[in-house]
Amino acid sequence: MSLAKIHIPEIELDHVSMRYQTDQSEVLALDDVTVDIRKGEFVSLLGPSGCGKTTLLRIMADLLQPTSGQIKVAGKTAKEARLARKYGIVFQSPVLYDWRKIKTNISLPLEMMGFSKQEKEERVNDLLELVGLSKFKEKFPWQLSGGMQQRVAIARALAIEPEILLMDEPFSALDEFSRERLNEELLSIWSKVNNTVVFVTHSIPEAIFLSDRVFVLSPHPGRLSAVVEIPLPRPRRQEMRNSPQFYELVTQIRDSFEGV
Repeated sequence: MSLAKIHIPEIELDHVSMRYQTDQSEVLALDDVTVDIRKGEFVSLLGPSGCGKTTLLRIMADLLQPTSGQIKVAGKTAKEARLARKYGIVFQSPVLYDWRKIKTNISLPLEMMGFSKQEKEERVNDLLELVGLSKFKEKFPWQLSGGMQQRVAIARALAIEPEILLMDEPFSALDEFSRERLNEELLSIWSKVNNTVVFVTHSIPEAIFLSDRVFVLSPHPGRLSAVVEIPLPRPRRQEMRNSPQFYELVTQIRDSFEGV
């Protein structure tokens, strides 16, 4: 692990809580969460439904404001970081426009930012090569598999060259074989762009395979139960999933959940 990953915090959450008011009562979705995420690190927010992991991601992205606590992103507020385009976001669904070709789905953020035609073409071609879809740039989303559509969504999120990539269960709708393949492809992409990744998942093996550290969240209310370092060497390979060390990490994380 590099010194940058060890010493420089990219995202800092200090005693963050989130309450929702419903018709019946007030719901405590997150309770006093304090975490720091290092620059260039790949971390996962792991937990079952109702633990607040997506809420926490949306707070980082400035899509939600916490009821209490503070968040800093590269020394800025979450809003300042968002306005400075520090984030790229990938959601559960690829959210592609069916009437736009793959290349113009990826170029959409660049169009909104006023890039020239040449600049757009060069960057889109680079991104298509990065995600392994150069041969499909003239296709439409409905002509691609679910896994390929998510790779398009990743390329689009990377178009603005964000320092931080926020990913909300992007592979949850895929079959297990596609999901494991996309895990490996995502790590290959990450190794080339060197940004900070925050990845939401409810899969323990997925979190272990991808991450430098796993933040374990438990539900009712959502709270941080454990932070687990993942000492597996990189680059990660699928055969690591069958190693004794991998199984030990699965057990360690499963035992760290509270109230599940």
